[in-house]
Amino acid sequence: MTEPPSRRLLLVHAHPDDESINNGATMARCAAEGAQVTLVTCTLGEHGEVIPPELRHLTGAALGEHRLGELTAAMGALGVEDFRLLGGPGRYEDSGMMGTADNDDPACFWQADVDEAAAHLLQVILEVRPHVLVTYDEHGGYGHPDHIQAHRVAMRAAELAAAAGRPVPKIYWNRVPRTVGEQAFARLREDLPGLPFTEAGVLDDVPGVVADDRVTTEIDGTAYAAAKSAAMAAHATQVTVEGPYFVLSNDLAQPLFTTEYYELVNGERAPGARESDLFAGIGDLT
Repeated sequence: MTEPPSRRLLLVHAHPDDESINNGATMARCAAEGAQVTLVTCTLGEHGEVIPPELRHLTGAALGEHRLGELTAAMGALGVEDFRLLGGPGRYEDSGMMGTADNDDPACFWQADVDEAAAHLLQVILEVRPHVLVTYDEHGGYGHPDHIQAHRVAMRAAELAAAAGRPVPKIYWNRVPRTVGEQAFARLREDLPGLPFTEAGVLDDVPGVVADDRVTTEIDGTAYAAAKSAAMAAHATQVTVEGPYFVLSNDLAQPLFTTEYYELVNGERAPGARESDLFAGIGDLT
């Protein structure tokens, strides 16, 4: 029987594209360094706003199928082979933005029973046996119902795994230190006249921004900037990339972070001001 890789990372995201924007550099680096990287995506983003005019005819299931193709291409760019849909393709549908009628659809992820959805994720945890789990904070980073639900499901699945005798040693939430974000937007505004974007976004629209002292871990993914950029660009219905910047459907430019930041919320923190390795401090990597 083949032994599993000695370092195993599990990421739980709401829609295709979230993984590349939040964790693309981390995923590419971990994969290149020989870690097992597993992505679980909770919905296919069937209600996402489509950017390219030639693709705006795609809605519902057709958009979800197209976005699965984009996800496949993005994972190819990052070197990640193990990516899955929670409960299988089509099990949970995109819930739309908070406060919309889509939130009330019985098939949407927001309406899913948390324990039932967590049971699907538990099966992945028991199979993969991750050392590290990455997901959003309790606000889903920025309040999208699917992001909030992904947080709830991931944290509940971790509880169930611990009760089953298979605890995840370390759990992280995606973060951006406020000063890092402020500096990045200042550079963006200086560069804006040379970019094809007309307006910069604001820091408050960036998911997971917190005071600097909340951030426990930073992963330098500079060497994997091209991989992250390519993965984000693969999600062409949702993201337009231009050098170190990108825009979503709101046309507001944002920085593309190649150093990615995290808050350790469960597990043993490695010594030092900030960790530089998600797996640091885990005693038994088996």
